Amino acid sequence: MLDKYCVMADVLVEHNSLIPVLNRFGIHLGVGNKTILELCDEYDLNPDFILTVLNVYLDNNYIPDASLPLFDTELIADYFQCTVENYIHELIPNIGRHLNAFIAMSGPENKELGIFNNLFLKFKEKMTEHLQNQTLFDDDFPYELLHDLKNILIRHFSKEFNQNLIYAVIFSVHSLESDLSAHNRLREKVLRPKLEELDSRSIRHLHEAISEEHTQHQVHHGHQLTNREEEILRLIVTGHINKEIAEKLNISHNTVLTHRKNIIAKTGIKTVSGLTFYAIRKGLIPMQ
Repeated sequence: MLDKYCVMADVLVEHNSLIPVLNRFGIHLGVGNKTILELCDEYDLNPDFILTVLNVYLDNNYIPDASLPLFDTELIADYFQCTVENYIHELIPNIGRHLNAFIAMSGPENKELGIFNNLFLKFKEKMTEHLQNQTLFDDDFPYELLHDLKNILIRHFSKEFNQNLIYAVIFSVHSLESDLSAHNRLREKVLRPKLEELDSRSIRHLHEAISEEHTQHQVHHGHQLTNREEEILRLIVTGHINKEIAEKLNISHNTVLTHRKNIIAKTGIKTVSGLTFYAIRKGLIPMQ
C-alpha cells in the first residue's frame, strides 16, 4: 500500500497505469524525486484523497474507510467529473488513434477491418453517451463492447496483420478497460459511502451542481469560459484569494484551483494583470 512518503517517480515506474490518473489532478510527468506529500503540497492537493484514489487503483481489496472523513463529497465529485472528461477526450480517442494507424497500415479497403472499425465506433458512441448522461455514477460503465474489441483482436486477426500495431490497439483497449474497472471500485468504495452520509436535499444539491458544470462544459466549446469560470475570474481580478473565493461561492478550495487551471488553459493567460485585461476586453468587469 502506498503512503504519502513514497517517491512518486518510483511508483509510476512500477505502475504506469497511474500516469493518466495523476493527470486528472494536474500532475504530469517530470515529477523528479518528490514524494507524494511534496507533490500534493506543490499542487495544493489533499494527500489523503490522492492516496485513497491511487491505492484503490492498485489494490482490488483496498478499503479506505479510515480516510473517508478527511475529504468532502464535492472533492470526490470533482475528481469523478475530471475522470469522465479524461475518458471522453483522451483514453477513448487514444484507442481510435491506434486503430486508425493499424487500419491505414493494413489496408483501409479490407472489409474485415471496416467491420471492426464500425464495432469500435459503436462502442465509442455508446460509451460517450453513457458518460455524458450520468452524473453520480450509479451504474457500472458498459464496457462489454470494450471486452469484445480486445477479444476479437486476440482471437480472430491472423499473423498476416502487423502484430505490433495490433498489440498497440490491444494495449490501449486494455488500459481503458483496467481504468474503468478501478473507477467502478472507487465509486463503490469512496463515492457511495460518502453519499450515504448526506440527506436527500444535500444529494439533490450535489447532483444539480455537477449536472450544471457538465452541461456548461458541453454547451461551451473552444476557449469560451463557463459561467462559473467567469464568476471566479471576476473575483480573481478584483483581488480575492483562493480561500476567499471558496468561502464566497461555498465551494471547496480544490474546486477553485481546478477552475483557475481551466481559466488559464482556456485564455492562455497566467498573471492577474493579464487576466484583468482579458476580463475587461470580454466585458466581464467595467473599465476603471
